[in-house]
Formats: sequence, C-alpha cells, structure tokens
Amino acid sequence: MKEYVTGEYQSYEEFLHQFKLEAPANFNFAYDVVDRIAAETPDRVALVWCNEEGESKIISFAEMKEYSDRVACFLKRVGIKKGDKVMLILKRRYEFWYTLLGLHKVGATAVPATHLLTAQDIIYRNQAAEVKMIIAVADPQVLAHVEEAAPASPSLQWKVMVNGEESRPGWLNFTREVAASEPVFPRTAAEEVTPEDISLLYFTSGTTGHPKMVAHNFQYPLGHVVTAKYWQRVKEGGLHLTVAETGWAKAVWGKIYGQWMAGSAVFVYDFDRFNAQNLLRMLEKYKVTTFCAPPTVYRYLIKEDLGSYDLSALEYCVVAGEPLNPEVYHQFYKMTGLELREGYGQTELTVAIATFPWLKPKPGSMGKPAPGYEVELIDDEGHLCEVGEVGQITIRTDRHKPLGFFAGYYRDPEKTQAVWHDGRYYTGDTAWRDEDGYYWFVGRVDDVIKSSGYRIGPFEVESALMEHPAVLECAVTGIPDPDRGQVVKATVVLAPGYTPSDQLAKELQEHVKRVTAPYKYPRVIEFRSELPKTISGKIRRVQIREEHQNR
Repeated sequence: MKEYVTGEYQSYEEFLHQFKLEAPANFNFAYDVVDRIAAETPDRVALVWCNEEGESKIISFAEMKEYSDRVACFLKRVGIKKGDKVMLILKRRYEFWYTLLGLHKVGATAVPATHLLTAQDIIYRNQAAEVKMIIAVADPQVLAHVEEAAPASPSLQWKVMVNGEESRPGWLNFTREVAASEPVFPRTAAEEVTPEDISLLYFTSGTTGHPKMVAHNFQYPLGHVVTAKYWQRVKEGGLHLTVAETGWAKAVWGKIYGQWMAGSAVFVYDFDRFNAQNLLRMLEKYKVTTFCAPPTVYRYLIKEDLGSYDLSALEYCVVAGEPLNPEVYHQFYKMTGLELREGYGQTELTVAIATFPWLKPKPGSMGKPAPGYEVELIDDEGHLCEVGEVGQITIRTDRHKPLGFFAGYYRDPEKTQAVWHDGRYYTGDTAWRDEDGYYWFVGRVDDVIKSSGYRIGPFEVESALMEHPAVLECAVTGIPDPDRGQVVKATVVLAPGYTPSDQLAKELQEHVKRVTAPYKYPRVIEFRSELPKTISGKIRRVQIREEHQNR
C-alpha cells in the first residue's frame, strides 16, 4: 500500500505542505486494499481478536478476503444491492470486519450502531435511513429490541443473528448462511462505486435533539491514512489497539482502514464492562505496539500500578474523544515515559487537528491542523480570531475539501446547510490558538460560559478540578445569575474515600482559584454519584443545565 502511505517527512511544515493523496473515482477499500494485500501477502495478519472468556482468533488477509467474499455472496443472494442500508449491531465481534468489507463489495451502505440502543432508537434509525437488513450479535437484549422495533420498521426485510443459537424465529443464522455461500465474489459481480455513493452512515450521539445521519462516501477510508500513519503512528508489522465499540465512528478511525493501509495489524479486545487491569494484561500479553483511547480510559489506567505490567512493546500512545486533562498526561508520562498525543475530529471528519510526531506535546492542547484541513477560528461576529481569542473551529472547503470529509447529513439539506455554508464547515466546537499555532479546546458553542464579560470554557475549569485528588469526574456548566449573567457551576463525582460536604466544596473552590484565573472558579458545586451521559459516553451538559433550571 505504498501509494497510500506517501513517506516520511522531516518536519511538520514539510508534512503539512507536501502530503498528497490521490483518490481513484471508483476506489473501494475492500477490493483495492484488502483483496490486493491478500493476493500479495496472503498470510499477513489482519486481525488479532480475543474476549473476556479467553477465546481468541487470528485472521489473515487471505481469510479476510474469503470471509468477506462469502458475506457479499450471501448479501447478493437475499437481495441486498448497491445503496441498500444494512445496520450492524455487532459490539466487538470479529464478524464486524468481514461483514463491513462484504457490504463494501456489493456497494451497500453500512449503518454501524451500538448495542446500547433501545427499541425506540432502532425504530428511529430504521425509519430515517430505510434500513433493509439488521445484522446483530446474539445478545438477548439486542435481539429483543430489534424484534420490538421490527413492526414499526416497514423497510426492514431481513434480521440476521451472529454467534447465537442454531435458529430463532424470524432470524437468519449468519454463520450458516455465510458458510453456505460461494468463497469468491469477483469485482465484476457488483456495480462499481462512485464518489457520490454512500459507504457508511453514522448516527451522531445526539447530545441535543435527534441524532443526525452523517454520510461518508467510498473514498472516506483514504482520509484515515493520516489518522493511522501520521497521528497514531502505527508501524508496519505492528499491532494497534483503539478502544472503541464498532457502533461508533472511532472504530473505523482506529480499527481497520488506515491501520491496514499503513501495514499494521489490528488488535481487538472484546469486553462488555471496562476493567483497567484486564486491559493492561491484554496490552502485555499480545505486545500491542500502538494504542489509542479516550481520556477516561487513561484516567483509570494511571490509578493502577503500571510498573507491574510489561508494557515494553508499547511505543506510541494517542488520545481523543474529549479533551485531555494535563494532570492525566503528566501522570501517564511519569509512569510509562510515553507522551500522550492528542487529536481532534468529529464523526463528520477524519483527524483534523493533532499533535503530530514532529510537534512537541503541550499537555491539554490538540496540536496543529492536519494536511488538507484549512482550520480557522471565527468569532461571534464572523471575524477571524487573533492569537489567544476564542472562536468556533471552522474548516474551509471553498479552496479544497479534505479527503475523508463527510458528504453531508443524509436526507437533511437544512441541517447540512446550517453547519456547512459559504465554503466553510462550522464544527460547533470552540478553541483558541496560541502564538506557536497550537489549538486549545474550550467547549461546545453552547457550553461556553459568559460571566461578567468573561468567556469561560468549561474544559479549563474541569482540568483544574481534576488535579484535586477528591475529584473522579466533573462537568462544568453555566447557570443564570441576575448580576453576572451566568456563573460557573461544577457538578462533581467524588473519588472513593471522599464524602460530600460544604467544607470540601469550599476546598475545591479555593483549589481552582490557585490553579487558574480566580474569576473562573465554580461559585456553585453540586456533588453527584454519576454524570448524565449519551450512549457514546459523552457528558450531557445540556441535561445538567436543564435539570438545574427545572429545579
């Protein structure tokens, strides 16, 4: 895949200006990457999978080709064709990988979904996307929710069960159907795809309102060369782990496209409940070389005795999904000697801003723009921000649209126009840029707190609070105040061994005053046992604000 991994660079500036990637009009990752690797190096490892029960499986590219061909034959046999929508609710099962490739081969649209969806969530998605088939893992709750949703889903024709009992009324058995299919599905058996065809349809996590349908075309995988090779720094012959369930876009960021093109195998640890000690044992046992996880995972890892695990194979670690608190960076570095390198993107994008290898990390900073991403910060009046000014992160698309950029919100031109107009995409996130060109995340546009003329980003206050040993997790929001417009409120989950009290609240307030500018300190502190979150695990600050107003 040398034509996709364009080489090494001596500096960030060289990388930014010289990196180029051509996208063939009919590019299809399943044929042009996977099948080609299978032909050239059939025994090369594609996937290393294991689960909590001690089962394991290694799949080569030759096997990945055959399995995906069988899936494509099965799909075509039952009537799935180019453009049809197929929902995948497969957790971390290894079948996800060759099923996704089989969908690519027939030109169908994959709709990855988390197993946490309720029946109502599935109905909404089925109706909005006109889902024709659901392929689901045989989790009793998942199967029950799909069955409950089916009567209200007129487009749904096929339900397919993975890794379950031999038969279940109304369901096809995936293993049996795939085994009975032909082991070869030539490219000539399917329609060629174009840049207008949709390969992936992701529903956003929906922190406000109904989730939007983010559409990506068949060229999208190529954008993740930068994600894998130049941010995650996967290595040829290495083994990469990104902690993500297959229902979220983070899975294709870190568990298939860019990693395989850059020469790395993908490691999958299939678990239901996260346990830091178990994850560390897997990193040690399988000698994972590169690792990507959200800050929450690192927060749990640094509470363990990392010195008791052999992590010598681990060479590079990155972090994304939410801003990284500097305290977590420093503790992890102290324990492992590895620098955490942050990255920023959205379901709509590939990695847009990151601390690339040539950049010295600034703990808490996202880094600098990726090649092809013309990032500009825009203030409330529509003007470009100066150094140090907070503005909305926008991506210019009038001169060049980054490879991997979304095609718009499916069947919703109004929502697409609302965020992507006049040659510019508005991310809804705010940040500021320092004198060295590094970007620092502030918060969602709606989350920025305006108090007595100051603009306060929730992340900077949360980072200050996280340095206190009593704080396990926190969310900072603005609440109405008759004198100041808004004041800062902190909703705090305490670490084990601490109990809520007025004295502790005062201590946390004084701590924030010492760590950051005093005007940012939380004038209101509420202790809770847990924070409200979306099904993707993101804190729902909007819910915290609404609950406060209702009270």
